[in-house]
Amino acid sequence: MMELKTSLLPHQEEAFEKLRKLKAGALFMEQGTGKTRTALSLIKARLDAGKADAVLWLCPCSVKKNLREDILFHCGEMPEGFVVRGIESLSSSDRLYLMLRKLVETHKVFLVVDETTLAKNPMAIRTERITSLAGKCPYRLILNGTPISRNEADLFAQFYLLDWRILGYRSYYSFAANHLEYKRIRLPNGSEYVDRNRVERVLNVGYLTEKIAPYTFQVKKADCLELPGKSYYGRGFYMTDEQGSCYDEVESEFLAKVDEIRAETIYKLFAACQHVSSGRKVLSGPEERMRTAPLFPDPRDNPRIQELLGLLEDIGDEKAIIFCKYQQEIDDIMGILGSRAVEFTGRLGQKWRQESRQLFRDSVQFLVANKTCGAFGLNLQFCHNVIFYNNDFNLATRLQAEDRVHRLGQEEEVRIYDIVCYGTIDEFILDCIRRKENLAESFKRLVEAEQKEGKDWRKSIKRKMYTKRSGSGSDSSSASSRASTSRSQVGRTPASS
Repeated sequence: MMELKTSLLPHQEEAFEKLRKLKAGALFMEQGTGKTRTALSLIKARLDAGKADAVLWLCPCSVKKNLREDILFHCGEMPEGFVVRGIESLSSSDRLYLMLRKLVETHKVFLVVDETTLAKNPMAIRTERITSLAGKCPYRLILNGTPISRNEADLFAQFYLLDWRILGYRSYYSFAANHLEYKRIRLPNGSEYVDRNRVERVLNVGYLTEKIAPYTFQVKKADCLELPGKSYYGRGFYMTDEQGSCYDEVESEFLAKVDEIRAETIYKLFAACQHVSSGRKVLSGPEERMRTAPLFPDPRDNPRIQELLGLLEDIGDEKAIIFCKYQQEIDDIMGILGSRAVEFTGRLGQKWRQESRQLFRDSVQFLVANKTCGAFGLNLQFCHNVIFYNNDFNLATRLQAEDRVHRLGQEEEVRIYDIVCYGTIDEFILDCIRRKENLAESFKRLVEAEQKEGKDWRKSIKRKMYTKRSGSGSDSSSASSRASTSRSQVGRTPASS
């Protein structure tokens, strides 16, 4: 018999009452509002009634241990018949998939898919396999704090695995035919090209909302929890002379090869520029696999690391999470911070990652992580400083990463810092994040605006993307001086709130 040791909060009780009689449902509850506890009540109701005799809980691999701890906290022990597995593993392990197929074929399984951000692509192997497993389960529940990160097309795969009848479409193609209008590109010869990778707009959104409403409970933290606020601060620095020259060369070389129709060429430009602003030189061309090397033999000479160290001085003895994009950045920071920091990345096994989390909670001041691992499932309310050393191009994981600390149990204002290289791609990325826009789509809109005016967009796009790099041409010492000046402003005026 499954027992629960904790009580439901009012909004969790409301969610339970709405979904308890349904065989399929969605909990779209923002991070930190208690999705796990709500799901456990729904599961218990089915187990107690004898309508389910096993639970398959699929979640991001990085949070399996944390999820088990949450279940133990609420239940006192791991209930019999609970199986917790990683969503990502379904893509690579045929053995796991066959094992789970046997489970759902021989038991009355209550399926929970946690963080369906990882299963929104209807063409992905793991999405197909989860959908196949779901078809054998009498009860299905999806959990997600950010169900839509691009547009309403994100809803299709999530509700299809619950039951295709909810939206009423047996395939993504029929869904797209009724709801998606793709971008039409006019070619130089006057003909038009339909780019099916770019959704211009979603049609009949009201119909979709009406169809999913009976099966969905949605709540935001602001509606149900009295949490301290979040404040955002920008911390900027300038590149050195050598770095600025490398940036200009790389930007011009990769920009010349951008095809505004193909998003991959745009992201390659972004990545190449970002490598240089982060302190690495790009050794490969636009049509090659990206290869880089350090611009600074001593990482302490890197202006970005200098800005980070200045920020850590200002933070003092408080704990902080440092999110990085590249593994080399993590290695450099770990080498400088030494025993004051622990790493939390995908190259560590689950056992070591959980040990890092424990050390961060108990004794170590800094957790250095990448968003792939650190954005999901971690409960780190004891910390209230989050530093984005470098941003990637995924808005959904950015929001998830912020909410590792801004959740139920947080008692202090959460301070979020972005380290930005002035006059580079960093500014464009951060601007898109603040406006919650897709980077490639924003870039393409800039290109289209220039083309409509008959301009050579490659010559004018730089000034459209970010401010003039007025500080480049400085040496590392003067750049450091300006960074020190900017550090004196920390805590006074948020960059964005």
